[in-house]
Amino acid sequence: IACAALDMLATLATGLAIDAYGPISDNAGGIAEMAGMGEDVRERTDALDAAGNTTAAIGKGFAIGSAALVSLALFGAYVVRAKIDMMHSSILDPKVFAGLLYGAMLPYWFSAMTMKSVGKAALAMVEEVRRQFNTIPGLMEGTARPDYKRCVEISTASSLAEMIAPGALVMLSPIFMGALFGTQAL
Repeated sequence: IACAALDMLATLATGLAIDAYGPISDNAGGIAEMAGMGEDVRERTDALDAAGNTTAAIGKGFAIGSAALVSLALFGAYVVRAKIDMMHSSILDPKVFAGLLYGAMLPYWFSAMTMKSVGKAALAMVEEVRRQFNTIPGLMEGTARPDYKRCVEISTASSLAEMIAPGALVMLSPIFMGALFGTQAL
């Protein structure tokens, strides 16, 4: 399994290059349209865009397939290192099933936490911009300079403070699940 995943990842450089082709050809089509170029140019860029979309989809398929194989290989390595026999790693075991559900939920929980954090930071930034427009004379007319330093401070403080909870979730979840349910849940 690990060799199959490695073989799929061996084409990573080509896959990434192909994946970058789609947006480039799509931008070329948009530029041709905005520049008012002829319909023949737009037809060519549309064909290139279709090829770019196809290659991007193929690249994503390779990425998903190799990720699935790598996760399977990592699971196999964990089962061997933790000395879990196959009888105790069955999905029918309640501890294994609970760990599977919790592990499947973690990416969504982490994503929700980070999106909420981004929303809080964006709201703080919007409030600061509003405050500056209301308190700095000439800012709306473009004759005064905004307080960039304060905006950078808000962004930096928010990015550091708001990532504590998602980071703790990632770091403490294996400890919590291992202590609560044992190695089978991990």
